[in-house]
Amino acid sequence: MFNTFGTIFRLTSFGESHGAGIGGVIDGCPAGLLLDEEFIQAELDKRKPGNAQAGLAGTTRKEADQVKFLSGVYEGRTTGTPLAFFVENSNQKSGDYAKLAETYRPGHADRAYDEKYGFRDPRGGGRSSARETVARVVGGAVAQLYLKKQGINIVAYTEALDGIYAKDFGDFSLETCEKRLFFAPNDEVISHWQERIEEVRRELDTHGGVVSIEAHGVPAGLGEPVFQKLDAYLSYALMGVGAVKAVEIGAGTLAAVSRGSQNNDTMYYEGGKLCYMSNNAGGIEGGISNGQPILLKAYVKPIPSVAKEQKTVSKQGENVNLSIGGRHDICAIPRIVPVLKAMTAMTLMDMFLLQKRMDNHPMDNCMGKGNNF
Repeated sequence: MFNTFGTIFRLTSFGESHGAGIGGVIDGCPAGLLLDEEFIQAELDKRKPGNAQAGLAGTTRKEADQVKFLSGVYEGRTTGTPLAFFVENSNQKSGDYAKLAETYRPGHADRAYDEKYGFRDPRGGGRSSARETVARVVGGAVAQLYLKKQGINIVAYTEALDGIYAKDFGDFSLETCEKRLFFAPNDEVISHWQERIEEVRRELDTHGGVVSIEAHGVPAGLGEPVFQKLDAYLSYALMGVGAVKAVEIGAGTLAAVSRGSQNNDTMYYEGGKLCYMSNNAGGIEGGISNGQPILLKAYVKPIPSVAKEQKTVSKQGENVNLSIGGRHDICAIPRIVPVLKAMTAMTLMDMFLLQKRMDNHPMDNCMGKGNNF
């Protein structure tokens, strides 16, 4: 089972939804980074069960999600050695899953796990549970601390819930979106989302949505032109989050229905500075960052745990009807928002360190360097 993400900046996560807790080991983090534990905890609080920003969309499960660093820190700074951490599980109700041990839940990984491993932990999905993303948020928060020192800032927000788009209700204000309910980019859409969530809850159902992630201050030159393209790596990172079913970069699918003259980001000089007329490429050309903001969208499927009765099968080959109880979100958004932000941050930091290593290669003494990382 692959549990590690990254090439130089690497996160290995461990733990299950109903085990002792979730933890991870971060390797490759440079020494001397001021580890702002208040910032890291604040990022964790944005995704924890029962957080205020999730509103009516969130689960009733309550977890403190207090992170504890076990190694790799001295006097508040990273030492360059493995940075280990742990977050305790304290509010499991494993009994809610007793009847699911022999029944496959539609839309979940239950049957796929049995086919692959022949054995699984049915409590909350085990490793396939979204609770595993606790470790990703910690890793991403550490990456954000590093990226901020390089002038790179990442913002993530909810663009749509159940087909209701924020852009239809007012202008975006990204400076404060992470403080609003649902990580909304404007105030006007919030009441419409609340009404829809209440409606879906009454119907014993769930829904999906769209999350946008923007990275500002990314220098030109990150990514490779062939097999480690920046857009490919970012897509891989976001698609590695369980509920994500599609990713767009820049204009995304709209590029397929536009003309080349419309989709191209034309350039001009102003005051000696290179400028672009648009950003349909989403800040990435030829797999390499071009200095424009990186624009990403992740399309999130509905939570598969629904209280409505559905048809499924048992391990014994029987046809059964299943209604899933327990404590579940109505929508993965907004709790998935800080997770997607974290995956973006870890990807960019990894790419930044890869480029830095290339720039410091001994051959640099006899070959021209293309940038100033």
